[in-house]
Amino acid sequence: MGDEIEKRYFGADDFRNFRERLETETALLQGVFRDNEFSQRGEVAGFELEAWLIDEAGDPLPVNEAFLEHLNNPLVVPELAAFNVELNGSPSRITGRLFSRLHDELASNWNACCRTASELGCSMLAIGILPTVQQEMLCAQNMSAQVRYRSLNDRVLALRDGQPLGIKIDGDEPLQTTHADVMLEAAATSFQIHLQCRPENAVRDFNASMIISAPMVAVSANSPYLFGHSLWDETRIPLFEQAVDVGPNLLSRVGFGQDYAHESLFEIFEQNRKDYRLLLPAVQTSPAHEFRHVRFHNGTLWRWNRPLIGFDFDGQPHLRIEHRVVAAGPTLRDSIANSAFYFGLVRGLTLSGASGDYGLPFEQARANFYRCAREGLNATVRWPGRKGVQERSIRALIVDDLLPLARNGLQASNIPDAEIDEYLEIIAARADSSQNGATWQRRWVARHGTDMRALVKAYQALQQDDVPVHQWSV
Repeated sequence: MGDEIEKRYFGADDFRNFRERLETETALLQGVFRDNEFSQRGEVAGFELEAWLIDEAGDPLPVNEAFLEHLNNPLVVPELAAFNVELNGSPSRITGRLFSRLHDELASNWNACCRTASELGCSMLAIGILPTVQQEMLCAQNMSAQVRYRSLNDRVLALRDGQPLGIKIDGDEPLQTTHADVMLEAAATSFQIHLQCRPENAVRDFNASMIISAPMVAVSANSPYLFGHSLWDETRIPLFEQAVDVGPNLLSRVGFGQDYAHESLFEIFEQNRKDYRLLLPAVQTSPAHEFRHVRFHNGTLWRWNRPLIGFDFDGQPHLRIEHRVVAAGPTLRDSIANSAFYFGLVRGLTLSGASGDYGLPFEQARANFYRCAREGLNATVRWPGRKGVQERSIRALIVDDLLPLARNGLQASNIPDAEIDEYLEIIAARADSSQNGATWQRRWVARHGTDMRALVKAYQALQQDDVPVHQWSV
């Protein structure tokens, strides 16, 4: 979906040609899975950080075209809205001082972005939902210039027969509204964590990623406010799910999924082929073994844990999991700590010897996820233990069970103890203090009131110091 397309509008021939290529590539991909032809390298980390461009008042500023031209960095690319950009990390082996390497690269690129933004009279901010964004700012005039975004909007509205998108989110101050286009999606920005898998681990890594989505979203929640309404701790989750809703008679294109993987991740790509309408039938001329149509179609389905087909430097295909549940911010150091927790939990679970579902039914993993998105570190979940699946406080679960599990996983990956201590202690302190980005924002508003511009300024000043959020005062 990150690739630009040549035209905005499509006819019957485009849909037929794209479908034919998708069928051919999916059949070829099935053979790659069957014959185990994926790269064996695996255990490779990556990330994407979505960020906001804001003006002096703390409002979003739609200048990403000028910003990106001035920056001229291939690792920084546009997003749907002209006030958003995305910073990409380079692939890095999950071993040694991994998290220091990730932090150093992210900080270098972030600082370059901040310097460029300053030269253009704006600044950068990483936060799940910008508290100052107003609904009228999320309009077609503020959409990025890329053709693919205009076409995406056209197709979503066409599948809805032109009906506006409806948003209904409960919370302390419930929000119910309609919107004329998909730009509501642009209000939700994330820190996406990538795990390139060894083929033999892919199913267990994917299922583990789904199971740990609940504690991951709880500990990293950073999106409590939208259009002045106090909603979920991670309002980004219901917002994104509703912002590209294609209508009641079609499967949602954003969600937790329908089940765990069982035999292979090919099950997901086959479901994509069978059960989801083509959204952007942008026909490519590339050979079938590049899987451009499989990958592009998959890129228009935004599962919270999404399997990806990529390629190593030598052209060999690989399997990758994109973990999408974590909000952007509050700091770069917090983001890297979130990745440490994720990689440690995935490997810790896969080494635990538990069954393929790790003792947690899929329906319960999904329920845990949405409860944690709503309630953050105040949530309770049902989690497997010695006496079966039991109700647990998410904070106690993180401190007592999941942090030791993550430590075991990172130690098995030859991450030095000092590195593990530095980043997992940030997660432990967040859980112990019950302060993530969402709770800090709520505490700030409880003390200072609902001046969202002042909230953004206070948040930005603390973010610039890169001191983890559990140490922020209000």
